[in-house]
Amino acid sequence: EPMDPQAAEGQDAAAVLGADPAPLTALLGDLASPANEARSRAERTFHALRASHPDPLALRLAHLLLSPTHPAAPMAAVLLRRLISPGSQAFVYPALAPATQSSLRALLLSAASSPGLSRSISKKLSDAVAELATYLLPSGSWPDLLTFLYKSVASASSPPALQESALNTLARLASHLAAGFPDLHALLLAALSHPSSTDVRVAGLNAAISVIQSLPSAADRDRFQDLLPAMMRALAESLNCGNEGSAQEALEMMIELAGLEPRFLRRQLPDVVASMLQIAEAPGLEDGTRHLAVEFVVTLAEARERAPGMMRRLPRYVGRLFAVVMTMLLDVQDEPAWYAAVSEEEDAGETGSFVFAQECLDRLAIAVGGNTILPVAAELLPSYIGAEEWKRRHAALMTISQIAEGCAKVMTKNLDQVVGMVLNSFNDPHPRVRWAAINAVGQLSTDLGPELQNKLHHVVLPALASAMDDSENPRVQAHAASAILNFSENCRPEILTPYLDVIVGKLLLLLQSGSQMVQEGALTALASAADSSQEHFQKYYDAVMPYLKAILMNATDKSSRMLRAKSMECISLVGMAVGKQKFRDDAKQVMEVLMSLQGSHMEADDPITSYMLQAWARLCKCLGQEFLPYMSVVMPPLLQSAQLKPDVSITSAGEDGESDDDGVETITLGDKRIGIRTSLLEEKATACSMLCCYADELKEGFFPWIDQVATTLVPLLKFYFHDEVRKAAVSAMPELLRSAKLAVEKGQAQGRDNSYLKQLSDYIVPALVEAMHKEPETQICASILESLNESIQMSGTLLDEGQVRYIVEGIKEVITASSNRRTERTERANAEDFDSEEDELLREENEQEDEIFDQVGDCLGTLVKTFKTYFLPFFDELSVYLTPMLGKDKTSEERRVTICIFDDVAEHCREAAVRYYDTYLPSLLEACASENPDVRQAAVYGIGICAEFGGSSFRPHTGEALSRLYNVIKHPNALDLDNAMAYDNSVSALGKICQFHRDSIDASQVIPAWLSCLPLKNDLVEAKIVHEQMCAMLEKSDSELLGHNNQHLPKIVSTFAEILCAGKDLATEQTASKIVNLLRQLQTTLPPSVLASTWSTLQPQQQLALQSVLTS
Repeated sequence: EPMDPQAAEGQDAAAVLGADPAPLTALLGDLASPANEARSRAERTFHALRASHPDPLALRLAHLLLSPTHPAAPMAAVLLRRLISPGSQAFVYPALAPATQSSLRALLLSAASSPGLSRSISKKLSDAVAELATYLLPSGSWPDLLTFLYKSVASASSPPALQESALNTLARLASHLAAGFPDLHALLLAALSHPSSTDVRVAGLNAAISVIQSLPSAADRDRFQDLLPAMMRALAESLNCGNEGSAQEALEMMIELAGLEPRFLRRQLPDVVASMLQIAEAPGLEDGTRHLAVEFVVTLAEARERAPGMMRRLPRYVGRLFAVVMTMLLDVQDEPAWYAAVSEEEDAGETGSFVFAQECLDRLAIAVGGNTILPVAAELLPSYIGAEEWKRRHAALMTISQIAEGCAKVMTKNLDQVVGMVLNSFNDPHPRVRWAAINAVGQLSTDLGPELQNKLHHVVLPALASAMDDSENPRVQAHAASAILNFSENCRPEILTPYLDVIVGKLLLLLQSGSQMVQEGALTALASAADSSQEHFQKYYDAVMPYLKAILMNATDKSSRMLRAKSMECISLVGMAVGKQKFRDDAKQVMEVLMSLQGSHMEADDPITSYMLQAWARLCKCLGQEFLPYMSVVMPPLLQSAQLKPDVSITSAGEDGESDDDGVETITLGDKRIGIRTSLLEEKATACSMLCCYADELKEGFFPWIDQVATTLVPLLKFYFHDEVRKAAVSAMPELLRSAKLAVEKGQAQGRDNSYLKQLSDYIVPALVEAMHKEPETQICASILESLNESIQMSGTLLDEGQVRYIVEGIKEVITASSNRRTERTERANAEDFDSEEDELLREENEQEDEIFDQVGDCLGTLVKTFKTYFLPFFDELSVYLTPMLGKDKTSEERRVTICIFDDVAEHCREAAVRYYDTYLPSLLEACASENPDVRQAAVYGIGICAEFGGSSFRPHTGEALSRLYNVIKHPNALDLDNAMAYDNSVSALGKICQFHRDSIDASQVIPAWLSCLPLKNDLVEAKIVHEQMCAMLEKSDSELLGHNNQHLPKIVSTFAEILCAGKDLATEQTASKIVNLLRQLQTTLPPSVLASTWSTLQPQQQLALQSVLTS
């Protein structure tokens, strides 16, 4: 009878692990076999052995390694590593008997030190040792390892190969071993200057970098600073003896060090940077090596968080680096393929060095800033721009394009020179230089706008227009057309409009060009011109639209997919610009084409998909409710695009799996490197923002889609692969609630009522709060708060106490996180090299925190207005977070927002808020004197509120309040535009004190002072309230208002005249009719002589206005 398979495997095991070595050798041979059948049989046997006899299996493999020349040794090393690596699926070490474990550790170390190891086995062994050590060292379970490594590195008799592998193992385990390793500094110094072996020196470099990175404190690290010269020598040496591979590994580690611990390099900075520049400048080295040296210096320049301003102290080196990088731009060939290109993306002739150099210039300018970079560039550019060789002129223009973003502020001050240099090259004899000049104009329009557009439109636009005539060079023509897009994105309609006749005329000619690329460029330009000039584009509509429709209808073959997509974009933007009256009939035709396209089969990479998503949404914006019938066609594919799963590949961060695929972007999260296909993400992002668009445009008409869209977008609030997806999801939340709310109110909700709205709100609001905690980008966090605020407004009292608590807890966390970020920045300001440029960047970053706090204030204000006194228990908890914001050390924005929150509480909770006066009023009174007009306005407004509702609690403050308000009103510049709102609110507050605390003031002084400030003309809300108050006082014939012998009458009448002249701005209809009645009363009751003298003080147009009112 056949044997039971388990028993058979047991017999195999006995055979393979028996005394005769041959079966094991054969098994290892089969495991490496190219024949699939043999290999998979051997793998099954190995796995069975691992499961049934792990101890003898591990020991036999280890013993094999003691004879390193044995043919099966390499395979044995690989398998042993799998058995003892905690990350491997085959990890059996913890299951082995203690005696086996200890023999195994000993065998590994003796195998690692046996002479005659090949490099490859030595590497596999030290990997295996390091893997096992990461498992054992945290619990201190391999004391012999440290001794072994110490001896291998320190002993005079140690062969170089053993020293090298021990140093490499130490490098891998530095975080576990560095702290307890004796004489580490001396050993590393000795290794770095090993007399005979470059390999040991490079391994020493490797170990030194790992050790330095593993040390927790700057003080510990600094003991190793003096190794840097030897480290740089080891690096240079491995290059001199042609060992570029290991030098590149060391450079990569140095780059990591520069990014993580830049200040470690600070004392030796000039030497280290000089060595790196020498490598970058060395013509004999591989491009890869030179690039790494440049990357190192650029990384140091970028280390703003950890070493702000450090590289700016070495302007000479920045200059050398810049010069090296510019020479890399000369690595460009004049390829025929560039001229014959069918798409603007074709970059034939640009090498890896050229592309790398472009990226470096951009990063360097942003990192070091324009004040340092522009002088360096100004010194180098003239010799390039005036050179005989086209490549040098081309490099100059590419440089200007790349540094513009980082140098924007300084370049904007020197606009004429910068743009002049570029425009001169529009006449260059070489087409690629002309192309680069146009490219620079496009880039400068983006980075230096809108100043460039405002000041230089009269030279830039004609230059682009004439470049469109270069029919010999379609690439130049197409690029000139595309640059119109960059120019008009930052441009007011009135700047562009005068040039449209010429530009649109040329673009229509280009649309008929034989080159598809030129046609595409012309479509882009027409679309952006229409988008910028809006209704001014109407006069070109009839000439342009037939061409656009013809392309849409006829560009049907695969080679012209992009052309068709662009025609769709252009039609929809032109339609939006001219409006639905003009566009309606064509829109219907275009939508028929889109519908048939949508129904047809399209390939996954067809660009038309995402263009179509946007075109539909623009058509909806243009047609409004008339678009509703098309929604059933538009929505299914749109939801499908929004639900695209990202195409993600995950590798561990250590693997050099850098993909060369342009369509893949990588991000590193913890120890994982995640690669994502970007084209899908772009489509997903577009789809999400279009969903937001439809909800916003169609309001209640969007109701049927709310559920599907909510369940699609809510999870995307935490889609961390792509910012634009999150932004769109965030913006859509309040729109969905608004749409549901309007549909319920207007009875268009398919029979659903407020309970549906509550359900939606219960789904959306907590999701926003949770996303707010986790959001890594400050800017998006501010947007989440803004959407949360609108969502609270939509939900109103449908939010229950649990929801409100969740929101408040979220807000506390946001305030804390923001304060912590500010504190970290303040610490950065204490760095040695911190300078004025860093200070400016710091201020810009802190402005984002102001923006967040501003939104926090809006959210809390909405909660107070919605829940009134029910919100006070939460306000009590929040007070601990808010009162510190009134401190002297806080920004004016933090003070203003806090005062506004208190104003809201005082206004909406009235008497119940009186208990907060002691905490907040002193700060309000003090803030009346703030330099910042917005803080002043918030403070004086709050004083008015407290005067109105505070009763006896406010009385003790009236004296100080009056003098503070007087100071605001009497200030010589009180009525300047900036200060006018604070002035109006002070006058209003003064009026409240007159109205509610007349018995604690000298009314005969205060009321005339108040009257002399009327009418108010800036804060139209307060103006209406105050002018109504004045009427009410006059209706009661208030004696202090009229004054002794009615002496204030002329002022009262002229104030009324001004109010009436202003139409509806300064008074409600109710107040205006009261004023008219009061004036009629005065006319009948006052003696004619008083009337006549009052009349004579009025201006002629006021007299006319009053006459017409009183006689009608």
